[in-house]
Amino acid sequence: METGNQHVSTAIAVTSTDLVLPAQDQQTPTAAAFKPPGEQSFEDALTDMQVLVEQYGYVVAVYPSTLPPAYERRLHAVRSVLETDRVALLRSELPPLGLAVLVRQLRQLSICDFSPGVVASAARLLAHYIHAGALLGSVAKLDRVPVSLKTHARSWVPGSQFGVVASPQPQLVRVGAGELTGPEFATQLLVARGQSQSEWVTETLAPAWKVAGVAEAELPASSARWWGTGKLVEFAAHLPDISVLYQLVSSVRRERCHWCGMELIGDRCGFCSSPLHTPENQSRPTGVLNDGAPVGQEP
Repeated sequence: METGNQHVSTAIAVTSTDLVLPAQDQQTPTAAAFKPPGEQSFEDALTDMQVLVEQYGYVVAVYPSTLPPAYERRLHAVRSVLETDRVALLRSELPPLGLAVLVRQLRQLSICDFSPGVVASAARLLAHYIHAGALLGSVAKLDRVPVSLKTHARSWVPGSQFGVVASPQPQLVRVGAGELTGPEFATQLLVARGQSQSEWVTETLAPAWKVAGVAEAELPASSARWWGTGKLVEFAAHLPDISVLYQLVSSVRRERCHWCGMELIGDRCGFCSSPLHTPENQSRPTGVLNDGAPVGQEP
């Protein structure tokens, strides 16, 4: 595995500073954090993006699906005015802590010998390998994961707790009355505590999922809103080792986008969002890169 400046550099950018987790080593770069429209003029936002492009060559900006519409429009307007094909805007459905983990993984990959197009399109692949969820004191306001009427009713019972996984497949169980299905590969667990003092995530879930280790993080500011309650403990099981991430991305065959010419993996370009336009893609079996179950193999 090669790192350094032997290839075109790629900057990773986010829409809030709480999506920037501390690096796990000295090599992983930080991410640039944009400011929302209310805190920065359009001209300054334009300048910031232009500086990033000039400094690094390419920018991969990751933002949550819950980003305010005005902020999302700002991102697309900035890219449009700059008339550049060097900015990728990646919208993610992951919950806040899971998204922060994905951003850190992209930061790790950004200094490897991958092209900007591969780094951008790797986001969809890596998201399938992040088991993101939370322990909730109530699911009464949870609208990101399907909740039955019966479960809603139980949510009003004092002392009820619910284990929820939002990605890669939605799951919801009442603590003590079911178990969450975990990853079938070695992971570490990142935990961020809200207004809950429960140790269920570290003392019950972590051993059940056979995680290799548990680390603590600050709870992202948007987590309470995303999960519908401040009484929560958010968690994300993930692949922490850069060598494993590198091998995973390297194992997928690379293609060339027929629209913008960027290199990509999977079935969609990370820069222009065009689908892979080849007859072979139509006949590929369902796999990790086309919304099937993770297989960890070349589709």
